[in-house]
Amino acid sequence: MSRIAYVNGQYVLHGEGAVHIEDRGYQFADGIYEVISIDKGRFIDEEAHLDRLDRSLDELRIAWPMSRRAMKLVMRQVVKRNLVRDGLIYLQITRGVAPREHGFPKKRMQPSLVMTAKTLKPAPKDQPNDTGVAVISTPDIRWSRPDIKSVALLPNVLCKEKAHAAGAFEAWLVDGEGFVTEGSSTNAWIVTKDNQVVTRDFDKHILNGITRQAFVKLMAENGFTLVQRKFTVAEALAAKEAFVTSSTARIKAVVSIDGQPVGNGHPGETVARLRALYWDAVEDGGPLPKTPTDIREKH
Repeated sequence: MSRIAYVNGQYVLHGEGAVHIEDRGYQFADGIYEVISIDKGRFIDEEAHLDRLDRSLDELRIAWPMSRRAMKLVMRQVVKRNLVRDGLIYLQITRGVAPREHGFPKKRMQPSLVMTAKTLKPAPKDQPNDTGVAVISTPDIRWSRPDIKSVALLPNVLCKEKAHAAGAFEAWLVDGEGFVTEGSSTNAWIVTKDNQVVTRDFDKHILNGITRQAFVKLMAENGFTLVQRKFTVAEALAAKEAFVTSSTARIKAVVSIDGQPVGNGHPGETVARLRALYWDAVEDGGPLPKTPTDIREKH
């Protein structure tokens, strides 16, 4: 079956989808995106993703291309036309098409909207043969606003490729003070020897991952000791466990950093327990609460 994409008001064959050569997303990375996982036909934490999309658009002063309600209808059409039951949907919104000039165009613009969906192998709910993943550390070379889910991902791509070249799953980005910010496409966590779960507090130096938020909620509800603060690579290497989270990776145990083992070099009980709690929540419709009101319905 041919894949179908939604491009600026039209459903087209995936291979034929195109935007104008002067789209500002293409020329300036002047746009944002979201990725929402789909499990058994359900959008995981859909409202939280759309809330974050709203925040990113607001930070870049880009208008919604349609109402939130209409966006959700199109999302469901894209998933339906691609017969996706387990997988993801990708949304990208740019400022739109205008003659190339660095400043914002003076006339009101129609944002460009692209959506694609694809099927992925269903994520395993339990992983008895999980061996964990390796990460490397590398300087954080991104711009100073990674809290905006911008399409300007070249630094992330370079760091991810550096990790893959080293045989690792992920690169943990380290700021100028020696603290881990996050992974190139994940949030970073450690578990101390006294069972504190530590992750960097949300500020303008990290993306507030939706799955990160889901695990924060699950920990608060299930008696974990969560501390949101900075930590170093050295502290991570001295930790009992480490892990990463994201919408596509869900949760993965980190068993080595820069070739050195974390804890006993195997996934630990904290990750196993959190994974079980997460999938139980997904079965109930998602870890994060739904937001009944549409703060952007006026667009």
